[in-house]
Amino acid sequence: MHVGLILPMGDEQEPGVPRGYAGIRDLAVRAEAQGLDSIWVYDHLVGDSTDDGAGSPWEAWTMLTALAEATSTVRLGALVLCTAFRPPGVLARMADTLQEVSGGRLVLGLGAGWHEPEFQAFDLPFDHRVGRFDEALQIITTMLRSGRATFSGEYHRVQDAPVRDRPDRPVPPVLVAGVRPRMLGLAAQYADQWNLAWFGLPGERFRQANAALDQACRDIDRDPATLARTAGVQVAAPTAANAGELPERLIRGDVDDVAEAFAAWEAEGVSELICSPDPADADTVTLIADACARYRENAARSAGASAPAR
Repeated sequence: MHVGLILPMGDEQEPGVPRGYAGIRDLAVRAEAQGLDSIWVYDHLVGDSTDDGAGSPWEAWTMLTALAEATSTVRLGALVLCTAFRPPGVLARMADTLQEVSGGRLVLGLGAGWHEPEFQAFDLPFDHRVGRFDEALQIITTMLRSGRATFSGEYHRVQDAPVRDRPDRPVPPVLVAGVRPRMLGLAAQYADQWNLAWFGLPGERFRQANAALDQACRDIDRDPATLARTAGVQVAAPTAANAGELPERLIRGDVDDVAEAFAAWEAEGVSELICSPDPADADTVTLIADACARYRENAARSAGASAPAR
């Protein structure tokens, strides 16, 4: 199982002091150096409200592109890009270009959006979000996988829109996040990976959604095993302010505790955990990375113990 890190996107390190790019880059570089598999950004245009200018996150695509240059091995993802924020054909071109910049490390996470204040602030349509998302997915996946697309729908249109034609063009895997029936159906139809967040230890909320996704795949004659499952989890250092949260909402403890939680997620069939650190600092990133190493050591030891003697 892969383990990744979701990065802060300008969240305040202390009251009134928003985090700059240098601090975000440092956490990304640390995650890579300490053996994590991926780094992730999130995509919002405002924070809780438009009144909080300091809480407005950095623009996700610009940040992701900068991090592609700052790193060399980790995969780069968004959890998730809102397709309402950028024309879908243009977003496909952006993704294709970032594949070139990053050497094929992009995971294209996509979602319909949910935070109405940012739609209002930037005059973006908030109606029929899943219908608009469906059409955007058709355009984006067709362009990336086939090289070009022509599509005329109720909300979006492209005419023979291409991505750059070149030998061995790397196609990014598409990740769709969602839990409601229509979103699960779209994940089954278009996605390579699916995500549900946020959790501590695995429980019934994840298991029920995962089973529903299996059924959505079977409904369109897709083998559920061909759709990778990922989960977003929250990992808190022992000193975190919310370290008293219930275990189904927050992973907390020392390296061994966190490693055991990672193993529990692997047992659910999850191929990647995306960890949100609390606090988002170097110590918590080190905790996650050390727990990832310990989880892999334990898994290798168990595999060796169960191997037949020769």
